[in-house]
Amino acid sequence: MAKVTMLNMSGAEAGSIELKDDIFGIEVNQYAVHAVVKNYLANQRQGTQSAKNRGEVRGGGRKPFRQKGTGRHRQGSSTDPSQVGGGVVFAPKPRDYRYTVPKKLRRLAMKSALSSKVEEKEIIVLDSLSFAEPKTKEMIKVLENVKAAKKALIIMADKDENVIKSAANIPGVKTALVSTMNVYEIIHYTSFIVTKDAINKIEEVYS
Repeated sequence: MAKVTMLNMSGAEAGSIELKDDIFGIEVNQYAVHAVVKNYLANQRQGTQSAKNRGEVRGGGRKPFRQKGTGRHRQGSSTDPSQVGGGVVFAPKPRDYRYTVPKKLRRLAMKSALSSKVEEKEIIVLDSLSFAEPKTKEMIKVLENVKAAKKALIIMADKDENVIKSAANIPGVKTALVSTMNVYEIIHYTSFIVTKDAINKIEEVYS
């Protein structure tokens, strides 16, 4: 088991915690991570783009100009894609980009992402994280104390409005729960800040 030093909110050492190798110590599977990130980004697409094809644009009822004598090429409809204001060839239409990946692949990708954070020493474990009231300055001070990177993801075991609101206005910082964290965000943010309770919950969910 990998042993990681725990810190308190002041940045001082507060003991250590052992992380399960089958979750935080596996060999990173790049294919699984890529497949799940690609799926996540595809599922975020709205798919609302749309353009009119030649059958949907207005006009086209009569020949726009005579066949001969104009010096122009012959044309039978103003809706032709070659005409200004005509339809679009293979016009994009609203569609759903969502698709699913196997559960086993998702779990493998999650374990790979978590293991990569341990391997690259980008994981920061806190013994606890709480505030009496929402204070952005206090959250900034905590991030400075634990030497977090500018892009940091904070994972909590349970929802804490004070923590969420304290981090909401800090650029590059995002909060999430164990139940809502995803592979894309774990690898997108440099520092992976997680509480002791959240570690226990992650190991409970993914064991």
